[in-house]
Amino acid sequence: MKFFRLALFSLPCIAAVSALAQRTPSASLRATIESVSADGATLETHARSGEERAVHLDEKTRLILVVPDSLADVKQGAFIGVAAVPGDGDTLKALEVHIFPEAMRGTGEGFRPFDLKPDSTMTNGAVDARVDGVNGETLTVSYKGGQKKIVIPPGIPVVGFAPGARADLKAGAAIIARGTKRADGSIDAVAVLVGKDGLVPPM
Repeated sequence: MKFFRLALFSLPCIAAVSALAQRTPSASLRATIESVSADGATLETHARSGEERAVHLDEKTRLILVVPDSLADVKQGAFIGVAAVPGDGDTLKALEVHIFPEAMRGTGEGFRPFDLKPDSTMTNGAVDARVDGVNGETLTVSYKGGQKKIVIPPGIPVVGFAPGARADLKAGAAIIARGTKRADGSIDAVAVLVGKDGLVPPM
C-alpha cells in the first residue's frame, strides 16, 4: 500500500512534515525510544550519538509515520527530498530518498546543507529525468533556481509519509524529533517522525 498517495493525507501531518523541512530547525534528535511516561508527555530516548535524551510532547506536537516505499514510485514529476554527499564530478551521491505526497509539493524546495553526515546536503525538488546506470540510477532534480544530478546507489532507503498517532510512540521505535532544545539538552518537540514497524527514519 502506498501511504504517500493517500488522498486524505491529514493536514496536521502535512504541517508536521513541512515543519521538519524548514531550512533551519532549532534542534533535532535522532534516537530510539527507551520508555514513555505514564501520561505520554515525555519520551526517554537513547540518541544515535550515544547520550540519553528526553523528548517532551504537548497537544500541538505533530506525529508522522515514516513508511517503506520504492524507487519505482520515483517517477518523472514526483516531488522528492534527497539527502546526499558529494559524488563524482558535479553529481551528488544519495544517502536516502523520501517521497512527498502531492499535497506537499513545494515543501522546503531548494538545495541546502543538512545534518545527516559531514558535508551532507538536502535537495527538495521535482524529478526531471531518470537514467539507469552501472552504479545505480541518476535523477535530475529541479528546484527554483537550479537543479542537481543525484546518483541513487542500489539499496539506499526510500520512504514515504503517513499520519502518525501517540500509539506509534513505544519502546524500541526509532524517531527523529525536532523542536526547541532546553538547557538540559532535552527537546520540546514541534514534530516527531517515527519509523513504522521497526523502520529507522533515514533522513
